[in-house]
Amino acid sequence: MEAVILAAGFGRGLEPITHTRPKPLIPVIDKTLLEYHLDNLSSVGLIKRVVVVANYMIDMVRERVKMVEDKYEFELKVVDQGRPLGTGHSLLKGLEEVRGESVVVLYVDSVYSVEDLKKVAASSSSYLVAAYHVDDPRDYGVLIGDPSGELKDIVEKPSQPISKLINAGLYKFSTNISSYLERIELSPRGEYELTDAIKLLIRSGASIRIHELKYWRDLGKSWLYLSFCKEALSERVRESIVYGRVESGVSIKGPVYIGKNSEVLSGSYIEGPVYIGDSVTIGPNAYIRPGSIILDGSRIGFSVEVKESVVMEEVHAHHLSYIGDSIVCEHSNLGAGTILANLRLDNREIKVRVKGVKVPTGRRKLGGLLGGYTRTGVNVSVNPGIKVGAYSRIFPGVTLYEDVPPCSIVKPDGSIESLPSSECFIDKSVWL
Repeated sequence: MEAVILAAGFGRGLEPITHTRPKPLIPVIDKTLLEYHLDNLSSVGLIKRVVVVANYMIDMVRERVKMVEDKYEFELKVVDQGRPLGTGHSLLKGLEEVRGESVVVLYVDSVYSVEDLKKVAASSSSYLVAAYHVDDPRDYGVLIGDPSGELKDIVEKPSQPISKLINAGLYKFSTNISSYLERIELSPRGEYELTDAIKLLIRSGASIRIHELKYWRDLGKSWLYLSFCKEALSERVRESIVYGRVESGVSIKGPVYIGKNSEVLSGSYIEGPVYIGDSVTIGPNAYIRPGSIILDGSRIGFSVEVKESVVMEEVHAHHLSYIGDSIVCEHSNLGAGTILANLRLDNREIKVRVKGVKVPTGRRKLGGLLGGYTRTGVNVSVNPGIKVGAYSRIFPGVTLYEDVPPCSIVKPDGSIESLPSSECFIDKSVWL
């Protein structure tokens, strides 16, 4: 049995994280999302080869695969999709490297349980589509099945859905699916859609089984990723493990992981579950609240409070800052008094702009979303759900009410200038 992980695409729903890293390499505590999937596939036991289809920042993906491939008994292969022409095209490229007669296919930005993966891989069906029950399926492809569990149709984002089973992005296919993938046409959004090939299969009379999953998480949006990290943290850190140095006068309650060469300075207060990576400094007098993840090399200094946030590698928040329900990407620097607010004054649901449209998050608390290499001056305030693009610079005293594009300079009067091109290290053809 082989598996194909569809890991291509820019990850626009995950902005600003994906300004500086591809979807498969976003961190899930102490591993990448790709490794999370590979670990699960390894636990399935039936998988002998895994093909990862990528394109955006593919050299980073290849480098990471090379670093970790010796951990796994199966063979790993990275395939370049080339132009991002959709999931159908991505799978077709992946199938070129598949040697067997059947394949498990999964999306990199969804998460599945090992138990469900085992059942899908072991299924005797030639064609299987995994489903998940949601309360509101209007933002997903809805599966229509008959009483025997055969798939009869897929309806994309229906305004009045007749089923609450959605397409969860996990499949088992005969490799003959390639003949249907070759026949699909470009969709209205200019992509070759995998679901169009499945519809061709249905019309051909093929038997396609629906398998309802017990567990599924969508990681396609930044706030969904944040929620999943909190969930994964509770599984990863169940008891305290301390490799670093903890000074006297530090209070620790609940399970906390503290990595090698890290130190927690006097007066700091930590409530688990919390993950603190390697070479991190906390304090003095810092407050780390439950659900916080602080990755390698970061510095959380005097009177800084972190609550249910993901603080990525080499982030510096030296003093007097608040990071609440937020994502702060790698190598960012928060000036003294920077506040990433997480609650609207009117207590209403927070919305985040995705592809130009404000999208409800279902969250009452959500803070700032700061891209990699961001720098804020003193006393900067970021309102709930606001995105700050990678490499941006925010002048002292500024309050952000709207998203900031990557590689921007926000002046005290709120005007925005572009950072010099020589200081902007993102793919400008994608993000600018």
